[in-house]
Amino acid sequence: MTFQLQQLPVASEFEIETPAVLRKLASAHRRLAELKGAIQAIPNELILINTLSLQEAKDSSAIENIITTEDELFQSDADANQFPNVAAKEVHRYAAALKIGLAKVRAQGFLRLDDILEVHAALEDKRTGLRKIPGTVLRNSQTGQAVYTPPQDATEIEQLMSNFLAYFHDETATNIDPREMVDPLVEPDPLLNIDPLVNMDPLVKMAILHYQFESIHPFYDGNGRTGRILNLLYLVLHGLLDIPVLYLSRYIVRNKAEYYAGLQAVRDENAWEQFVMYMLTAVEETAIESLLKVKGIKNLMVQTEQKLRNKLPKIYSQDLLNNLFRHPYTRTEFIVRDLNVSRPTATKYLTELEKIGTVRKTKIGRTNYFINEALFKLLMK
Repeated sequence: MTFQLQQLPVASEFEIETPAVLRKLASAHRRLAELKGAIQAIPNELILINTLSLQEAKDSSAIENIITTEDELFQSDADANQFPNVAAKEVHRYAAALKIGLAKVRAQGFLRLDDILEVHAALEDKRTGLRKIPGTVLRNSQTGQAVYTPPQDATEIEQLMSNFLAYFHDETATNIDPREMVDPLVEPDPLLNIDPLVNMDPLVKMAILHYQFESIHPFYDGNGRTGRILNLLYLVLHGLLDIPVLYLSRYIVRNKAEYYAGLQAVRDENAWEQFVMYMLTAVEETAIESLLKVKGIKNLMVQTEQKLRNKLPKIYSQDLLNNLFRHPYTRTEFIVRDLNVSRPTATKYLTELEKIGTVRKTKIGRTNYFINEALFKLLMK
């Protein structure tokens, strides 16, 4: 019997919020609120975006067997399009795609289909659009056995994405009709009918949306990574986070088999509680981990600031401090670019910082890097 993916909302939606789910929701929301509060103590959001969001990009890519190391990530110069290997470049493309989506959410308060296509294009480094050619089948990576056949008809995929976006924006504070958000690329679905679901918790909706997106499988490639970017953008859109620094993908990469089994169990058995509990646990546990990292970064910044003020008062500035925490592997070029100083001045700054032990100089190839070792060790935990 062929599985037929239904439009949202799911018929059993209000049955999903079982007592177990409600208990997990309370703890997940509490941890998210703590993380959101801690983020506000960091003076420059790029510090977290360039470190924690890059870690999320690394873990999300690892789920798709795109493997790189923290060293390789931080040796990269995305602005100059310089990367030590292809995997590091792909992870930085993920981070760039996440930033594009964040900018769209902040500027517009919603996402259109064209915005999702732009995020996907940045991720893949090419714009392929939605699937139009039949034949896509999801297979077990170990056995090659077909486990799921997503919708094949191009019109159905467009309608499902239109429905997905309407549900994605339901309950948001906007006067824009969700149908207008998908124009002009997709004709409005005449069957589209999303009723306001005032009582549905946004974290439950995030889990439902993630299942739906992965089941639509709208692209030829990059569906998993795009779907995980949309998770983070959804949290920002609904005010649960200000910036996308949750390590959701770290939990998934550690529990990969359970993740794919949960998605399939919804298709096979309508086992929503199992999958929602998995996603809520991912939110709770990664919020705890992210909170520890944010607090750790804040403490290190305070310690470093005191050290620079006491030992290098002539060169200390907030911009210099921010640079050392935006770039765990900083370089002369980064100092020049971020502080708008000459190359000799940037070299002098880094030499002085090395003398007092704030950074450690190392040469990789022909490039000198100055590593903020305390920060790097924190990020590696």
